[in-house]
Amino acid sequence: MISGLLSLAGAAILVVIDQLIKHWATAALLPVGSMDVLPGVVELRYCLNDGMAFSMLAGKQGLLIGMTSVMLLAVLIMLFVRKMPLTERAAWTLVLGGGVGNLIDRVLNGVVVDYINVLFMRFAIFNFADICVCVGVGLLMLAVLLDSFKKDKTAESKADEDGAA
Repeated sequence: MISGLLSLAGAAILVVIDQLIKHWATAALLPVGSMDVLPGVVELRYCLNDGMAFSMLAGKQGLLIGMTSVMLLAVLIMLFVRKMPLTERAAWTLVLGGGVGNLIDRVLNGVVVDYINVLFMRFAIFNFADICVCVGVGLLMLAVLLDSFKKDKTAESKADEDGAA
């Protein structure tokens, strides 16, 4: 229960950070369009996205809101019900915080505010919430791989012990 509450608090902090940055981006970038951070590498560019990653499902707000809500509810329940290692808990907390941050935009505005534009390659404009979700998924993949590696090592050690006996 305590770990679930801590995860919820962590996700809430991420949502607040996300919403504050988006508010700043709207106030500061909307009037000027863009602002160089590292010339030729990264700029801040105000952009509204009515889809998900790479504008997939653009214009399908009802579907995106419904799917996202169901998935985030499942993550929230899992954080309270399931015992998990710290790495996995941190990963799901990042996914929850980022997902809720973008869901708030969709519900209130019908679009998500994006503002980070990578200039040295052709890539989608994204935001802090997107980073939270991607880092969370990456961390989750790493946790699964490490757990699998640990199980393989344990099984290997057990097989060696059984063979020696």
